Amino acid sequence: MRGTRIIVQSAGAICMAGMLASCSEAESRVAREATVPAVEAVEARYGALPLRERLTGTVRAAGQVSIYPEASGPIVEVMARNGDAVKAGDPLVRIRAEVSRNQLQQSEAGVSSAEAARERAAANVADLERRFDRSKSLAEENFISQEEFESLRTSLASAQAELAQAEAQVERARGVLGESVESVRQTVVRAPIDGTVGRRNAEVGMFVTGSTPLYTIGRLDRMEVDVPITQEMLSRIRVGQTAEIRSESLGDSLITAEVSRISPFIEPGSFSAELQIDVENPDGSLLPGMFVTVDVLYGESVQATLVPKSAIYEDPATGAIGVVTAPSIGLEVPIVMPEEGSDEVPPMTPPTPAEFQRVEVLAEGRHVVGVEGIEPGDWVVVVGQHLVTGRNAREGPPEARVRPIRWERLLELQGLQREDLLRQFMEKQQRVARAKLDSTEAVKDSAARAGQGS
Repeated sequence: MRGTRIIVQSAGAICMAGMLASCSEAESRVAREATVPAVEAVEARYGALPLRERLTGTVRAAGQVSIYPEASGPIVEVMARNGDAVKAGDPLVRIRAEVSRNQLQQSEAGVSSAEAARERAAANVADLERRFDRSKSLAEENFISQEEFESLRTSLASAQAELAQAEAQVERARGVLGESVESVRQTVVRAPIDGTVGRRNAEVGMFVTGSTPLYTIGRLDRMEVDVPITQEMLSRIRVGQTAEIRSESLGDSLITAEVSRISPFIEPGSFSAELQIDVENPDGSLLPGMFVTVDVLYGESVQATLVPKSAIYEDPATGAIGVVTAPSIGLEVPIVMPEEGSDEVPPMTPPTPAEFQRVEVLAEGRHVVGVEGIEPGDWVVVVGQHLVTGRNAREGPPEARVRPIRWERLLELQGLQREDLLRQFMEKQQRVARAKLDSTEAVKDSAARAGQGS
């Protein structure tokens, strides 16, 4: 019996040891998996992508011009406010015109005086012409002397010269009158085109000169986007190509238009030309001065393997450009993807080999690039590449636990990331502006207190 008890105890010990070994092995596996980095990957595709040039531009109203006065003086009346719609010829600002009106009255009097002098000279010429005609026949019959006849001829010539001088004086007086009329006209600043006025810089009592901007005017139902382009882009960007216009203020809205004009002149300093896009703006979503992003589509790439732009990775050790792939995914390691449209998160795979592969970028789109060096169907890491390539060689070959994601979800996340970056940038700019304003106000307050103390 004693021997039997010993055998039973030995069997129990062996069973317990096996269970402990199994538990130890499971714990070891869990611990090892915990050290394997978790990444996200998508499946490379095959196809062509639209070639686009991403540019930035500034919005202008159609026909946008700045309005300056032609006359100098204090403003006595302002007839247009920001946002007012005006017609060509509508008065906007009136400048004091007393001096101009006085000059106009003097000019009108000068014209009257010159015309009266011309009438007297004309009457004198007419009288002398009649006398000369009578004396001509009398001189032929020797009823008057030749000296008397020549004296009349000389008087007539002198009177005709005086008449010509009087007529010239009338023309000069009328010229001065025209200038005076124009001076009075210039005291009323009028709208040069139909449009909407803004950037008002006119107040009653304000003294203005020809260099004082009063308004900006333009048509808001039609906009122009001015885009600088480099001389290299002129070889692939053409009039008529599709342009996609985006702006943070437009949200998710996309405005599609065409390249309208390209300037043939290149600026010598910047070596850039100007591209213009006409855009209909019936809903007023675009505003003058707005900063926009413009994608000009100039063709399609050759057929190639397509991967998300976030998959492109530069190896920090070598500086090589490539992607991190998981070659076992879809082969030895099955992929479990939830149904399309489901909010369910795909499960992580067990640790699987991962490797860095060099690629050559053949074409680049907004969020997608065409590459050479991998095949369609390869799974490429889009998040966490540095965790894989940064593993110590003593830890063994590079491995990763991979969560597969759909292309559509990844592109959506990339778009949201861009919006977040833009929002963070704008918030930073606002904080800097507020800090500058607070600093300026503090300096003013300090100066005011110092002045009161003195």
